[in-house]
Amino acid sequence: MIIGVLAVQGAFIEHRNMLDMLGVNSMEIRNKMDLSKSFDGIILPGGESTVMGKLLCDLDMIDDIRQYISKGMPVFGTCAGMILLAKTIVNSPMKHLGTMDISVVRNAYGRQLGSFNAVASFHGEGEKQIPMPFIRAPYIESVGEDVNVLSRINGRIVAAQQGRQLVTSFHPELTKDPLVHRHFLKLVKDYLQ
Repeated sequence: MIIGVLAVQGAFIEHRNMLDMLGVNSMEIRNKMDLSKSFDGIILPGGESTVMGKLLCDLDMIDDIRQYISKGMPVFGTCAGMILLAKTIVNSPMKHLGTMDISVVRNAYGRQLGSFNAVASFHGEGEKQIPMPFIRAPYIESVGEDVNVLSRINGRIVAAQQGRQLVTSFHPELTKDPLVHRHFLKLVKDYLQ
């Protein structure tokens, strides 16, 4: 199994470190040529969603990534990655990949000073409490019928899954808890069978 981690901007190294800890091979996706290499799932890291979306267009990668996802390849978007996957961005006219039936609110908790840590249940692996670092985080305002809500903080949706698309408002890669990444890797294993 090899996981491709989008590495045009944002916290991609932290995801690669988590995958290393779990004994999973990963590669950086930096340009269109990297998309022709062999990988079994994609991680879209946190960072600046507007910049990442622009770079995906400028590097002519957005249609290829959208096609991988539409063909069933598992994808995991954290924070900005969640915004890239959302069909609707409530407080912005932009739309990036638009493959997941969710509506998100960008910078929903305010700017950098609105960043915080929480501990809450993640329902992807039973109902376990995990640490959740939020950094200029979005949240999911609404979900489509076939989207499964995995976590809420104060009533707001902060993790969800639609088929093989997994998103979190928070940054599990900045913790030592591998539970969310393990959940994603199970989606990849199912895809490979």
